[in-house]
Amino acid sequence: MKISATIITLNEERNIARAMESLRCCDEIVVIDSNSTDRTCEIAANLGARVIENPFPGYAKQKNFASEQATHDWILSIDADEALSEALEAEIWQIKKHGPEYDGYSFPRLAQYLGRWILHGGWHPDRKVRLFDRRKAEWVGDYVHESVKVRGRVGHLEGNLLHFTCDSLSEHLRTLDRYTTLAAQQLIDQKRKIGWTELLVDPPWKFVRTYFFQLGFLDGAEGLAIAYMAAYYNFLKYAKARFLTGR
Repeated sequence: MKISATIITLNEERNIARAMESLRCCDEIVVIDSNSTDRTCEIAANLGARVIENPFPGYAKQKNFASEQATHDWILSIDADEALSEALEAEIWQIKKHGPEYDGYSFPRLAQYLGRWILHGGWHPDRKVRLFDRRKAEWVGDYVHESVKVRGRVGHLEGNLLHFTCDSLSEHLRTLDRYTTLAAQQLIDQKRKIGWTELLVDPPWKFVRTYFFQLGFLDGAEGLAIAYMAAYYNFLKYAKARFLTGR
């Protein structure tokens, strides 16, 4: 069993080395770059990746393009701000040694936010399918929250995929602005009617659910920030959808 790692990038010089250095269990690394203006491509190439430039067509389409460029049928797809934990890497080595029993594998994702590992608020275990046979799986999702759809059986690993998210609230706000625009466009394409209930009720309910019911308060000040940003995300995506459609 040989594995191709795939990473899509845009100005990821801060993260790309960490991601690539965690992929020792892979037989090649393919980086698909969307016209970065920093040293992302240079760093990736120096670390042994095969770097391919491709204009960004959307998250799922770009990741499917990455899978198509790989040499091997088994794909390990991670984002540039992610890295395999040692435990997860060891599990993947065992799959390579004994052969796969499933058509895809999910594993939990553990996020670091403002320097703290987040264990509550719906952020963990946050399981994702990222190791899969491309002959039986593909990425789906037109705008945000793309995921791997597997036509077959999915096994579950226990080692964490480490996710290094925002280092500052300013960075989180910039990310939130970009993703809420995509989420709003998705709502428009779905012809979703946005009323005052979505604008006035859904955001505070999201805060309550994240902070209290999903125990976000156990993550301290960072948990409070996450709950607030989750509520703000919901408000912005609905507000943008209304303004973009003129309602």
